[in-house]
Amino acid sequence: MKPIKISEAVVRRLPIYLRYLNEMSASNNKTVSSQDLGEKLNLNPAQIRKDLAYFGEFGRKGVGYNVDFLIEKIRQILKLDKTLNVALVGTGNLGRALSNYNNYIKDNMKIVAVFDADESKRGTMINHLTVLPMTALEQTAEQLDISVGIITVPAQEAQNVADQLVAAGIHGILNFAPVVLKAPKDVRIHTADFTAELLSLAYYMDHNHSQDEGEM
Repeated sequence: MKPIKISEAVVRRLPIYLRYLNEMSASNNKTVSSQDLGEKLNLNPAQIRKDLAYFGEFGRKGVGYNVDFLIEKIRQILKLDKTLNVALVGTGNLGRALSNYNNYIKDNMKIVAVFDADESKRGTMINHLTVLPMTALEQTAEQLDISVGIITVPAQEAQNVADQLVAAGIHGILNFAPVVLKAPKDVRIHTADFTAELLSLAYYMDHNHSQDEGEM
């Protein structure tokens, strides 16, 4: 049988489920139903059941899901049962904020190295990490087994940084620069575009929008 292709939308919902399940576990809740999850996350319970069923039968009819067991399974699906080391490139305000946020990430993705092309920043410390030059990227990535890179540089520099991350053997990139990056097919790029999100949000700020749609 051909393997089932899991849509990106399904994969993006899994961390949302995981976050709420972790909250439930911290509150000593042992079981949860898809109905409870749906109400909390404003999602269709049938969609939640379908998403989880792609990966196995984790619940029991009339009982629901064992919270800790489902946490374990989703972590395995997301490959969070093993450590993923992350490199961050760009130590401006956003880069520094993400590096400091490192302390609060409980899952096994951790920023282990930070880089910047600005000579004046090299050797400075951010959250116990020394800012390294870009020339050290490839060697550091190999030494620390880095598999994910975060780009927080200006748009005009982002593609060059992405090329260097790829050359260093990194196959997952989270890009915060407002630009579309190119990479080989075996490299996965996700872009967090604040500007696009704000502009699309503005579309919904017109109080007459729904009324206008109904008149079309």
